[in-house]
Amino acid sequence: MSEITYIRGDATVPSVKGVKVIAHVCNDIGGWGKGFVLAISRRWPEPEKRYRAWHRDRALNDFGLGAVQFVQVEPYLWVANMVGQRGIRTGSKGVPVRYEAIDGALERLGAKAAELGASVHMPRIGCGLAGGKWSRVEPLVNERLVRRGIAVTVYDHGEGRS
Repeated sequence: MSEITYIRGDATVPSVKGVKVIAHVCNDIGGWGKGFVLAISRRWPEPEKRYRAWHRDRALNDFGLGAVQFVQVEPYLWVANMVGQRGIRTGSKGVPVRYEAIDGALERLGAKAAELGASVHMPRIGCGLAGGKWSRVEPLVNERLVRRGIAVTVYDHGEGRS
């Protein structure tokens, strides 16, 4: 079985050939303004525009924890907006990350990546502003993507990470 490839770099610039999906976690309240989404917005306006419209029209669509929105930004490149965190602040209910939602979103991502014949590229999803632990997310990525034969690359930015 293959495994996750870890590299230092920018997940918005995957350097492999073929169809690629850049996956990241969004919140369930329509906020887009901190963390990895800023790197996405610097490269393409469409994912943010589509996410905001998806949230605005949520009474008429599937927006919610565990949902995924796929936005094609280049001929062979997609961005997966995965709703995997409740709100944006740590409070009495703990950190915003929702592992069950990430698991469901990864299942949907796996199906789409398989359909496209795509590799998946991501930061350590759910572990930045969402407050999650990679030790909880990594097994989900392995189960939902790697076991399906989907090549996954996880990018750590230049700053030292634990």
